[in-house]
Amino acid sequence: MAKLLMIVSSAQMIRLADGSDHPTGYRAEEVRVPYETFVAAGVDVMIATPDGKAPQPDPWGLEPFFHYPQVDEDFMFSVIRRFAYHSDRVRVTFTHFSELNLVAVRRVYVALLDSGMEPAEARKAVETAAHRARRRNSDFIEVLAADDEVTSRLSVERIREIRDQVWQASQANAQQAVETLSGIAGLRHPRSLSELTDEEILSCDGVFIPGGHGALVDLPDNADIGRVLRLMYGADKIVGALCHGPAALLSAPEVDGAWIFDGYKITAFTDEEEDQTKAGKIGIPWSLEAALKNRGAIFDDGDAAWVSHVVIDRNLITAQNEGSSEAAAGAVLKLLAV
Repeated sequence: MAKLLMIVSSAQMIRLADGSDHPTGYRAEEVRVPYETFVAAGVDVMIATPDGKAPQPDPWGLEPFFHYPQVDEDFMFSVIRRFAYHSDRVRVTFTHFSELNLVAVRRVYVALLDSGMEPAEARKAVETAAHRARRRNSDFIEVLAADDEVTSRLSVERIREIRDQVWQASQANAQQAVETLSGIAGLRHPRSLSELTDEEILSCDGVFIPGGHGALVDLPDNADIGRVLRLMYGADKIVGALCHGPAALLSAPEVDGAWIFDGYKITAFTDEEEDQTKAGKIGIPWSLEAALKNRGAIFDDGDAAWVSHVVIDRNLITAQNEGSSEAAAGAVLKLLAV
C-alpha cells in the first residue's frame, strides 16, 4: 500500500499588514478533496502538523462560494472560457464567481431546455447574459431578469429561485465539508513533525502539503519541515504542495550552496489572486509568489487567476489554488502509479 505524509498548518491566527490579527487555518477543500481522493485510491495518509496540535479550517474557506456543486462550477468556467479568444483576454476575479451569481448559469440553461428551448439557443442565451454580467460587473440574475428572450420562457421569480437553489446547495456542501473534516481522525489527533523519526518519514512514498493562509505562518522557516523535504528529496520521493502550501518549500535546505528546488518550475497562489482575498485586501505580511521567485523558483502561473493549474517538475508537484485540489491529488496518484 502506498503511503503519504500530509503536513497541515496548525496556525490559528495571522497578523496582517495593518497589525491586526485574523483567524486562519488550513483551507477546507485543499485538505478534504485530496484526502478523500488518496484514501479512495487505497493510499494510507498520515497527517501531521508542525507542533502536533489539531489544525482548524480557515473560517473564510467555509463560505458557500468555496463549496459550489462541482457540476455547477465546471459549467460556469466552461462558459467563462468561451469569452477567451486569446489567453490574455481571460481575466477571472474573485468577484466574478463569488458575488455575481454566475454559478447559476448551468441551472438556468437546464431550465431553458425544460421550457422547450433548443440546446444551441439556450446555450447562446446564457452565454450572452453571462458575458454581459462579467463585462459590466453586474449580477447575472438581474441581467437575465432584463432579458426578454429569457423571461418569455422563465419568470423572474423562477430565475431568482434558481439562484437561491444553488446557494442553498453550496451552503449544504460547506456544512458537509465541516462534518467530513471533523470525522478524520488524523485531523483530530495529528502527529507532531518533531516527533517523527527519519525512518517514519522515509516509510512514506511522498509528502503532500495543502494550503490556507495558516501555511504562511508556520510552514516557512521550519526546521522539521526542512528535514522532511531533505529526506524526501534525497530519496527521490514525491513532494506535493497546493495553493499556499508551497510556502513550506521555503523551509527546504541548501545543497552545495543552492536551495534544493532552485531552478524548478513551481506554481502557487499568485499575487493577483491574493490581492482579491479578504485577508489580501487588508494586506498579507509577505508575498508567497515573490518569496519563491527570490529563492530561485521559476514561477509558472496559469493563464488566468482562479482556474485549475498544476505544475510537475521532476518529483515536485505544485498547484496554484483551491480549484486545483482535485488535479493536484490526481497528479500525485499518477506519480505514485496508484
